[in-house]
Amino acid sequence: MKITVIGTGYVGLVTGACLSEMGNDVVCLDVEPEKIRLLNDGGIPIYEPGLKEVVQRNVIAGRLRFTTDTRYAAAHGTIQFIAVGTPPDEDGSADLQYVVSAAREIGRHMTDYKVVVDKSTVPVGTADKVKAAIEDELKARGVVVPFAVVSNPEFLKEGAAVEDFMRPDRIIVGAEDEQAILLMRALYAPYVRNHDRLHVMDIRSAELTKYAANAMLATRISFMNELANLAEVVGADIESVRVGIGSDSRIGYSFLYAGCGYGGSCFPKDVKALIRTARDSGTDLKVLESVEVANDAQKRVMTSKIKARFGCDLVGRHFALWGLSFKPDTDDMRDAPSRELVAELLSAGATVSAYDPVAMDEAKHVFKGVEGLSYAPNPLAACEGADALVIVTEWKEFRSPDFDGIKARLREPIVFDGRNIFDPELVRSRGLEYVGIGRR
Repeated sequence: MKITVIGTGYVGLVTGACLSEMGNDVVCLDVEPEKIRLLNDGGIPIYEPGLKEVVQRNVIAGRLRFTTDTRYAAAHGTIQFIAVGTPPDEDGSADLQYVVSAAREIGRHMTDYKVVVDKSTVPVGTADKVKAAIEDELKARGVVVPFAVVSNPEFLKEGAAVEDFMRPDRIIVGAEDEQAILLMRALYAPYVRNHDRLHVMDIRSAELTKYAANAMLATRISFMNELANLAEVVGADIESVRVGIGSDSRIGYSFLYAGCGYGGSCFPKDVKALIRTARDSGTDLKVLESVEVANDAQKRVMTSKIKARFGCDLVGRHFALWGLSFKPDTDDMRDAPSRELVAELLSAGATVSAYDPVAMDEAKHVFKGVEGLSYAPNPLAACEGADALVIVTEWKEFRSPDFDGIKARLREPIVFDGRNIFDPELVRSRGLEYVGIGRR
């Protein structure tokens, strides 16, 4: 199939690369010349395991191309994926200006039947706006060209996006046009050969499904964080509680890990957008509102623990920080707990030496011009002369560290484990003080 993907961000690039991997003829469009130049030169603008190899392989094969030419892109694909950003507006709602702009470009240049697919995470009713934008452009041109609008939300985990696309748990297609449904089934057939995981529904249900999924996962995280805070007060261990409730098949173990809060490009934005959608519809999502409040508070828990140990005035204190990205296997720092922690430590007078396996360049951009923050070449170097080690991201390389080396480099042998990746007794047996989240 001939496919156009509008947007070469996280969703667009993964979508385009993985569709070309199955033999499709894919053109990816972006308005940023520097990004297209980087992609055409063999680089990629994001870190995602396995993605660079897929992109390069299909570029060499001639199945994947990158352009800034909107007319060429609109003419190329029978299926046109809109995968542009939907950043949060000031009121928490999703900003749809880029989605609508992409739809207008399609309407401005299309000359034959198109299936326009909303791949971006968008609120209920967006398909109507996309359809109206295309119709406006066609009317302005004085032409009648058939098209269909489809909702096909992405369910890609950062750090495992290629695997998620190639072996999906489910594929949601919201559509009413029979020809569009047939084309979408044909497009995704190679990915569901084992058994059909493609679910066709009405467009609005598909749009809501994406938000509902992320909201549910965010709710589980905040619920466990609230329980962890309670566990500390009553003398329980949240890890034991996690095993106890996760063994219930109705609950399961996924997203039940307590920590210092969720971040990233999806959960914070989508929770806000769903809350806003409800309010605009004349109702409230009280559970989800509490989820957001709980997560905002959880991002300050590590700072509270540090101040409880060292005092509120941290002038002259120096801390090692392991992990800057909001989760492992990505360089994404959007709404990362590390941002809140670093800001609070620096504002209290402390200095910080940080290390992350992947997100250091992104951190230097995020914290550009910030004084008191330095970057270490490796985990142990970050600990040199620090008053304590603080772990914020659960990277695999942090799980079995040289505890003797950590102790030798710290001024005070203290570990603040913001992700509960260590066994407290093991850490203490190596002569280090251990502070976790909800641990006895």
